[in-house]
Amino acid sequence: MSNVAESPTEIVLPVEGMTCASCVRRIERFLDRTPGVASAEVNLATEEATVRYDPALVGRTELVAAVEAAGYDVAANRGEASLDSAAGLGDPLADLERSQQSTQRNLLVRAVVSLAVAAVALGLTFFPPPGLTPAELNVLLILPATFVQFWAGGRFYRAAWRAARHGSATMDTLVAIGTTAAWAYSVAVALRPDLVATGPQPMAFFDSSTIIIGLVLLGRWLEARAKGRATGAIRRLMALQAPSATIVRPGGEVEVPLADVQPGDLLRVRPGAIVPVDGVVVEGASTVDESMLTGEPMPATKGPRDPVTGATVNRSGTFVMRATHVGSDTVLARIVELVRRAQGSKAPIQRLADRVSEVFVPVVLVLAAVTVAAWLALGPEPRVAYAITAAVSVLVIACPCAMGLATPTAIMVATGRAAEAGILIRDARALEAAAQLDAVVFDKTGTLTLGRPAVVDVVAATGSSETDVLRLAASVESGSEHPIGAAIREEAVARGLDPFTVSAFEAVVGRGVSAVADDVEILAGSPRLLAERGIDVTPLSDTLARLAAEARTPVLVARAGILVGAIAVADPVKPEASEAVRLARDLGLDPWLVTGDAAPTATAVARQVGLDQDHVRAEVLPDQKQSFVEDLLRNKRRVAMVGDGINDAPALARADVGIAIGSGADVAVEAADVTLVGGDPRLVASVVRLSRSTVRIVRENLFWAFAYNVVLIPVAMGVLVPFTGIMLDPVLAAAAMALSSVSVVANSLRLRSVSLRPVSDRRPATRPAIA
Repeated sequence: MSNVAESPTEIVLPVEGMTCASCVRRIERFLDRTPGVASAEVNLATEEATVRYDPALVGRTELVAAVEAAGYDVAANRGEASLDSAAGLGDPLADLERSQQSTQRNLLVRAVVSLAVAAVALGLTFFPPPGLTPAELNVLLILPATFVQFWAGGRFYRAAWRAARHGSATMDTLVAIGTTAAWAYSVAVALRPDLVATGPQPMAFFDSSTIIIGLVLLGRWLEARAKGRATGAIRRLMALQAPSATIVRPGGEVEVPLADVQPGDLLRVRPGAIVPVDGVVVEGASTVDESMLTGEPMPATKGPRDPVTGATVNRSGTFVMRATHVGSDTVLARIVELVRRAQGSKAPIQRLADRVSEVFVPVVLVLAAVTVAAWLALGPEPRVAYAITAAVSVLVIACPCAMGLATPTAIMVATGRAAEAGILIRDARALEAAAQLDAVVFDKTGTLTLGRPAVVDVVAATGSSETDVLRLAASVESGSEHPIGAAIREEAVARGLDPFTVSAFEAVVGRGVSAVADDVEILAGSPRLLAERGIDVTPLSDTLARLAAEARTPVLVARAGILVGAIAVADPVKPEASEAVRLARDLGLDPWLVTGDAAPTATAVARQVGLDQDHVRAEVLPDQKQSFVEDLLRNKRRVAMVGDGINDAPALARADVGIAIGSGADVAVEAADVTLVGGDPRLVASVVRLSRSTVRIVRENLFWAFAYNVVLIPVAMGVLVPFTGIMLDPVLAAAAMALSSVSVVANSLRLRSVSLRPVSDRRPATRPAIA
């Protein structure tokens, strides 16, 4: 592999002609040997090669040439999978779907014709027309059997020849040699039986060769259909986007295709319509169903300056939005791209299967030759017939397809299922690593808490009410830009309180604010500010002590020199946080809280979410978070770091699995291995659960794929004949081979039923997430 630039370019090439895992390894080898290529990963399930390369040293032409040199083609009618179009989504997937549907139709037609011819051949064999001898029947079957052999089976010859020209062999090689041997022997039996055996008319294998071709093609059709279901997550994602948008222009409103929308355009979104692109509300108000993005079933209220995300659904009112991100820059497009990349990535566990498959086909060819030689030398008469039967069975049953599909199909289903629940997994490595986790480190702000100040308590002094306290505070804070002031105003609006008109606003840095209403001074600030102004705060001393113990910031409110009450402001703990910690423990994970906040705040949050105090680290800087993760790793722990993906970046990168908390349009898809789009920390447990299920399915797939070949190849060679007289029929071998690949894909599809929402949150949504 050559030296490449620090930031290589990536391209995804749609590869045609792959049939098994040995194809995967061969293409990867040829690409890796190309100067300028940093890495190449070929996925049998998606039929794509993902190549990272230095554009200064190599280009697409050379990469395509490398694939062709390996004996395969890059599809001409499918553009590389990308999101560079104006709309951001659409054309590459449509081309892929058309190609897949065409392939499936072709496979099904040829399989049905082959099996129909085989059925006729079997019927004539068991119920021959009166007066027709076995020798005459064999001659009669030459034409239909030859038609099936070279028309329906032509794809095997073409692929085998392509591989042979480059000195390799694939699954198609095995099928081509096996069926050709059966067909050629049968033609010889029909035309010159004396050259094959002496004595009675020897048996022909026309029915076997046609059935084998039909069953192999039928198996590949079933496999293609199953793989199509495995990639359904991307199709469901794509279906979420709006087909068009309504642009507001000076002359009126115009409906245009989504591809025509540009950043800055004003768009009208009516009730029931899909939000076309990402943007900001500039006029009107509504509730928007964001369940496709966050999994949250309750619609979110949207008004001026609030962000809205493309593919969410406007439920009630009409609003005008300004487009900010279109095409490949939208959240939906980025999610689609991330899911596509994850589905095309390769888990470390797959490497073993690929290495074994690379040498598997040549070994099978040797075993088939040994089988023929052994039967000819040691077998009973008719030796040639027995030798052909055994060799064909060995060649046909030895299918490495199941090995090649074992991991990628499971990864495709799992990453697609995760995206439906608002979990974006960057690659297969992260999905596999999450299964081994035994410790999880939570950041506090924005992870276990909401990440912004909010009013959590209002306490009125004697003679006042909560309404008085909050209304006075919101009035005096109307001129403040401080986050605490904004939190108080938001709480007043939520309670329907209108502020008083104030004047003479004054901000006292670090202490609070003052203003005048109806010639009366109003103060809102710290106990120190009120004490400096000569106001007695002792009536609320117990309240202040309690708020200090709970790490909440008190804002005292006074009017005309008299204490009215106190407002507690804090970064509130998310309602789901305590359950997130409990779910982590239930999975055997050791939860920690590491935060840059002061110790009292960290202690209070830990108490609320149920974390042990000895598992809390406070006043920790970003680089110290990384050091803490490294300490756990040195102690042989498998660690996940959960944070907001920005100030936690060093720790996220160092952990075995970095999990970023995203929210709405600010989803941090580039910050970690996994992103939780809706910001629900309970999904950390869902990631681990899905990962463990995926690894279990992969191991089951690989076990059965390997066991299938280890057990059945010797049976096909005839090792049971001396003991039981049982010899595997080539037709049964073909059926077993087809079943092995289909069973692996079907087993992987079980991952679609894995529930990723916590038990307490499994309630119907107004619009299912992604699906």
